[in-house]
Amino acid sequence: MKKIIHVVGARPNFMKLASVYAALAKRGFLQKIVHTGQHYDDKMSKVFFPELEVPAPDINLEVGSGTHAEQTANVMVRFERYVLKESPEWVLVYGDVNSTVAVALVCAKLGFPLAHVEAGLRSFDRSMPEEVNRVLTDQVADLLFTPSEEADRNLIREGVSPKKIHLVGNVMIDTLIKSLTQAKRLSFEAYPKHYALVTLHRPSNVDKNEVLIKIFTALIKISSRLPIVFPVHPRTRQRLSCLVNFECPSSLHLIEPVSYLQFLGLEQKAAVVITDSGGIQEETTFLNVPCLTLRENTERPITVDMGSNLLIGTDYNILEREVGLILEGKGKNGKVPPLWDGKASERIADIMMSA
Repeated sequence: MKKIIHVVGARPNFMKLASVYAALAKRGFLQKIVHTGQHYDDKMSKVFFPELEVPAPDINLEVGSGTHAEQTANVMVRFERYVLKESPEWVLVYGDVNSTVAVALVCAKLGFPLAHVEAGLRSFDRSMPEEVNRVLTDQVADLLFTPSEEADRNLIREGVSPKKIHLVGNVMIDTLIKSLTQAKRLSFEAYPKHYALVTLHRPSNVDKNEVLIKIFTALIKISSRLPIVFPVHPRTRQRLSCLVNFECPSSLHLIEPVSYLQFLGLEQKAAVVITDSGGIQEETTFLNVPCLTLRENTERPITVDMGSNLLIGTDYNILEREVGLILEGKGKNGKVPPLWDGKASERIADIMMSA
């Protein structure tokens, strides 16, 4: 029986883990879950495991917050002790958070085989910490599970052996498909019937007061036409508390972070989603909900080329204009990309059987 250690550190990882864990469990793998504690707030972390039907982590490394260097170093030191004790056949990492690259480096130095789920995504913007994490992880991984043909091409361009690359599809969509019926049953009577859904957490959008003020000025204007529901990330709430004389109108509903199912329910009923999240670009593409992304680039260009996503950049006049077009029924429509069929995790499990 092969022993596999899954390592997760932040909210986006949990949804990817859920479907892969279930697929491997059906095939009899011995599985351990390591939560690095990169997301340590219960509302961003603990609540997701029972909801996604994933066992509680076997260990929480409790690295907490800190600079990129501090988080990465603390994960490396604490994970090294654990992996040497467990001695697994494979370690699986997900996405592009600091925990991912930290574990990848430990495995590369100790010789433990590493598989990267969601490999090959590229924004081609090295100013994004996530881009550095993606590139480094893919260079040392032994198996690279990609969501798209474009991701395959990115890896081959960077010199990764084609023998290591496996096009499997999007594991986050596996979890979405499984959860959709349950999410539809939830009640959202406390919120407006017609609304925009907003998420913001990236440093480029929330860490500088002048940028955050510009974004919220645009959101306040939009909320006069379309109420906004905004589950506020702890990082963003902290930054908002620093703004002097900031007044939020009643049409802009700032709420606490919600669970995965609650967010999915809100997402599928939204008139438009305004975000800077990568995973939400994918979810809205599958749901065919118009998505306006407050970034200059995306590591998921398929959501723009095929899906319902539109990059807004930093011109918030464009944001207001696009919301207006959506309200007029002129929003962007898209289609579901290939292999976003709910079976990506099954393909991963089949490959791991013979790895």
